Amino acid sequence: VILQVQLTKRADPNELKVIFQKYASVVDKDGERYMTPSDFVQKYLGLHTQLHYNPKTVQLLAGVADTTKDGLISFQEFLAFESVLCVPDALFIVAFQLFDKTGTGCVSFENVRDIFSQTTVHHHIPFNWNCEFIHLHFGNDRKKSLSDRSYQCRRKYRHSADIHEKNINMDVHFATGATAVYPIDLVKTRMQNQRSTGSFVGELMYKNSFDCAKKVLRYEGVFGFYRGLLPQLIGVAPEKAIKLTVNDFMRDKFTTKEDTIPLAAEILAGGCAGGSQVIFTNPLEIVKIRLQVAGEITTGPRVSALSVVRDLGFFGLYKGAKACFLRDIPFSAIYFPVYAHTKASMADEDGRVGPLQLLTAGAIAGIPAASLVTPADVIKTRLQVAARAGQTTYSGVIDCFRKILNEEGFRALWKGAGARVFRSSPQFGVTLVTYELLQRWFYVDFGGHRPAGSEPTPKSRISELPPVSSEHVGGYHLAAATFAGVENKFGLHLPKFKSSGVTAIHSETPKEQDGAS
Repeated sequence: VILQVQLTKRADPNELKVIFQKYASVVDKDGERYMTPSDFVQKYLGLHTQLHYNPKTVQLLAGVADTTKDGLISFQEFLAFESVLCVPDALFIVAFQLFDKTGTGCVSFENVRDIFSQTTVHHHIPFNWNCEFIHLHFGNDRKKSLSDRSYQCRRKYRHSADIHEKNINMDVHFATGATAVYPIDLVKTRMQNQRSTGSFVGELMYKNSFDCAKKVLRYEGVFGFYRGLLPQLIGVAPEKAIKLTVNDFMRDKFTTKEDTIPLAAEILAGGCAGGSQVIFTNPLEIVKIRLQVAGEITTGPRVSALSVVRDLGFFGLYKGAKACFLRDIPFSAIYFPVYAHTKASMADEDGRVGPLQLLTAGAIAGIPAASLVTPADVIKTRLQVAARAGQTTYSGVIDCFRKILNEEGFRALWKGAGARVFRSSPQFGVTLVTYELLQRWFYVDFGGHRPAGSEPTPKSRISELPPVSSEHVGGYHLAAATFAGVENKFGLHLPKFKSSGVTAIHSETPKEQDGAS
């Protein structure tokens, strides 16, 4: 259930007063009116109106608004709960108040056990009262209490820790993926740099990619495949993080209220994502490329990352940046829309997309994106390598393009296309499945929208909610959805009926509950 609570305005207190008076059925000796649990939950909110409804469930839900816990809801409590429903953290506050059965702002172990023991989930899979969750929040002796403030702090701390853990996990996965496909990248770079004009003796060092890989292994050993890996590992995590975050951000800005995005906007978002990374990645790319080709000449001086940086200087690190833009902007402009549409086509009937489908969609999208931008990648490689004696030099993108066409022909612009596909397709497949799964697991969202396919389409749950009445003003417009969100997010599914194959809720002492579970 998606709640746009940040846009919800408070209702007029006078209007709420009229509505309250209409539904409040209890009048005390002073003429003050009060709502019963049934008045509030069933008659006003329209929840749990089944014939054989469970009265204890109705009492528990009404207790969220009944802060004095006297069994009745005053107008002030009715007004205060409406304000709670308007705040962004309404889901968590309502969940906390459901556990706070004494109205003291503190939740004890007994409160948690009482609520969880009464859920339908507990009747099928009994909750483990000695788990780490209980020890963390209530201590080994279960004597600690969880206050509203500490609850919010721990939730925010956990959220921050989740983001940190997500970033660490993303870095590890990106680095692992980059390392796995790096030998293909090295072969691709050497094939693209190889001139096919025969401008000097020994120019055609490799017949094809397989011959290149064989010679690297023979003359440079296994570690020869990993020349320049360090700059790649330094750059891969920030590069992917920037690209993915910018794409999400831009897509969110172009997404309509109907949760759709025009194709042109998808392409623009992808292009912006590709362009945003170049400033950071180009220096690492040029260092990586120079180290990758350095192993071809064994008689020259030893080349290291520091020596390359020293030789190039600051501005030299951005040599070939125009070609890098020409490669990365079209790549992302193709990749992200193709990925989004491929993923959508693989969703099941509930709108979910599993890890295998995410991996497949990411790999499929990488094929056209990686192959079609190969000419720009070839030009970038030629501009960024250090030309050897007798090799053609280039003054810029256009000059490089013309000389390659004139000296080597059109086919030379597509050198390494196969290697690019074999490298980029699986790498981006792993990257996207890692990114989306971590967003799902940690509920982290950097773009405003959770990734499509993360959850079932919301219409299936919305259709189960009671219709919103014209009297559900202000925060009460979201009341039913908030209670449904508490159930689904925290697993607090309380029984709807007195008897439907599930034990009805009843008050128990902690000892009786331990015996029952």
